[in-house]
Amino acid sequence: MKIDNNFYMKLAIDEAWKYQLLTYPNPAVGCVIVKDNQLLSIEAHKLAGEAHAEVNALKAAYLKIYPNSVLKSLNTSEKIHDYLLQNHNGFFHDCKVYVTLEPCNHIGKTPSCAALLKELKPKEVIISIKDPNDEATGGIETLKANNIEVTIGTLENEGNKLIEPFKIWQKKTCVFYKMAQTLNGSVDGAISGNRAKAYVHTLRDKIDLMLIGGNTVRTDKPTLDARYILGKSPDIFIYSKNKIFDNKIPLFSVPNRKVFISDDLFKLLDYKFVMVEGTYNLLENLKERIDFVILLISPKIKKGLNSLNEINIDFEIMHENYVGEDKIVFLKRR
Repeated sequence: MKIDNNFYMKLAIDEAWKYQLLTYPNPAVGCVIVKDNQLLSIEAHKLAGEAHAEVNALKAAYLKIYPNSVLKSLNTSEKIHDYLLQNHNGFFHDCKVYVTLEPCNHIGKTPSCAALLKELKPKEVIISIKDPNDEATGGIETLKANNIEVTIGTLENEGNKLIEPFKIWQKKTCVFYKMAQTLNGSVDGAISGNRAKAYVHTLRDKIDLMLIGGNTVRTDKPTLDARYILGKSPDIFIYSKNKIFDNKIPLFSVPNRKVFISDDLFKLLDYKFVMVEGTYNLLENLKERIDFVILLISPKIKKGLNSLNEINIDFEIMHENYVGEDKIVFLKRR
């Protein structure tokens, strides 16, 4: 039976998108392992400093066949690497490895994935795109030098979309916009479900700075922390011409954070990873500064504030997935 490379690469790409931005400052990467036409694992890189997608997928594939292996108890990338190197016994020789990004060729916070694969010697490694990071690239050459078949360019367009946020923050301050709405576009009041709220708090834990409009601060009196996941609270930029605020608003009392109030956006350049939270007015005002948009759509129809008639922005859909019952749509301006 012929294996459809596009099918398995799509599985890897979709898995990686579940962790898009959450791996900052690392790229989102997915990996699939197929052995004898049997799908063994679909995994992704989940957190910077932890195991890469290939390592998670190799571990899951091995445990699919040997579920009682001591490998199950090993969580650090180094320990998983060492165990597989010593105990693989040719297990991966007839496997195909699908990975959205060229396996890293350097030792950083974790060991080199290319160095591991060259020892495990899978039948073939299928890669969507080469690594744009000069420090990590070279994995393709390492694999080929060890007589491992390598296919490059499978679903290349989708692979490039997946890596786009990483390429942005590698070059400059990355600014993305997060907005929640109902099916009919209402942005009034509480909208998202609990899992979507936890997702937003996870994003807050990753960013350096959060920008929010002054009217929202005065009306909602928010805290703007990451308490749902016990994460860190980002610094806050309140975008407002009126600099007068009630200092009893909870966001001003969060420890270990800086709060700036200004209508001058140059302060954003002091930060690397910035999230804007707001609705249509703020999006219209900042659209020239935004790299991409995360739209959370709740499966509700409710009355309330909707988009303004004068807003006219064209977007390309980069990807769609779900967190709980809420849909996440990643958008970029055309």
